[in-house]
Amino acid sequence: MLYQIVTLLLDVVGGLLTGACLLRLYMQWQRVPFSNPVGALVFALTDWFIMPLRRIIPPTGRWDVSSLVGALLVQQVQYAVLWLIIGGAMTGTMVPILAAFGLLRVGISGLIGLLIVHAVLSWVQTRSPLSDVISRLCAPLLRPVQRVVPLMGGLDLSPLVLLVLLQIAMIVLGHLQATVLASVVRF
Repeated sequence: MLYQIVTLLLDVVGGLLTGACLLRLYMQWQRVPFSNPVGALVFALTDWFIMPLRRIIPPTGRWDVSSLVGALLVQQVQYAVLWLIIGGAMTGTMVPILAAFGLLRVGISGLIGLLIVHAVLSWVQTRSPLSDVISRLCAPLLRPVQRVVPLMGGLDLSPLVLLVLLQIAMIVLGHLQATVLASVVRF
């Protein structure tokens, strides 16, 4: 029971910080201004952590590498704590592998959440700074799908198709993680 509670708390805190770091990276890559509610939230959650990292790891072109490293560090700490709680013998490769898979899982989950919010906001036809930012973040993801999936009676089904594809990616990621971990544990 205690392990489940600690796992939940670590997932919430680690997922929130990792997701905010990844969103910061994605917003900077897409050149979305941070002068909106989403940007303010991302800065509030990550500035204390990313700004010191940025002194060590400068941005590379449009990529804020310090945000990516920060997200990976949060995942590494999360899995290291979980690994210590279950009393696992620390191997040099286990925690980084778990952290990499955790980073991918948080990224895909974040995209799923972003698409769900985008779909809901598109149904209610709100014109707000939040809906503009969400639409701008989803547009590069939806564009390739919209080329393949035509409008059906004026209804854009591309978010639904992309959500299904992201769910498939999560399933594949889970199986890949199990396979990789099984091979690492054998050695």
